[in-house]
Amino acid sequence: MMTKSALLEAIAGTNRGLLATETQKQVILTAIAGLEDFNPTPRPLEATHLLEGDWRLLYTTSKALLNLDRFPFYKLGQIYQSIRVETTSVYNIAEIYGLPSLEGLVSVAAKFEPVSERRVQVKFQRSIIGLQKLVGYKSPADFIQQIESGQKFTAIDFPIKSDRQGWLDITYIDSDLRIGRGNEGSVFVLSKS
Repeated sequence: MMTKSALLEAIAGTNRGLLATETQKQVILTAIAGLEDFNPTPRPLEATHLLEGDWRLLYTTSKALLNLDRFPFYKLGQIYQSIRVETTSVYNIAEIYGLPSLEGLVSVAAKFEPVSERRVQVKFQRSIIGLQKLVGYKSPADFIQQIESGQKFTAIDFPIKSDRQGWLDITYIDSDLRIGRGNEGSVFVLSKS
């Protein structure tokens, strides 16, 4: 049986997948599949106490997320996925670092709808891109509270009008680790902050 510590060890030093070699990717995917086989929460969407919270991305194969690190003069900081079960909301927040006092933020807000015991349909609704200082960003939880209170930001803040949606299967979840697989074939490994 694959262990969480073996997966975390395999992920270490890959900078969320940016630096992973093909060999490392195979080891990580094998470790993920091993953990998924022993998911302690077979119906993750019913385990709302586990889902709720701010999750920090440890590893992904998502090109869209990894490409955020391609901006010149900027480096990708932490990436969070925050789930608010009561409002069926999910927030993806990427911290971007570069020149002093020009730290940025890329955020997408979406609604999710359970469609099976482990799959959610996700509909993207709003995007906020701006400087952390102007947005008043301190932490994911604080930022989400501002969004949910209806605050407008000094940033590029726009509704996503397209029918852009996707789905995510939660294939493993316990009190501090979550693994998901998305509709584009991407894998996500997150730890609870």
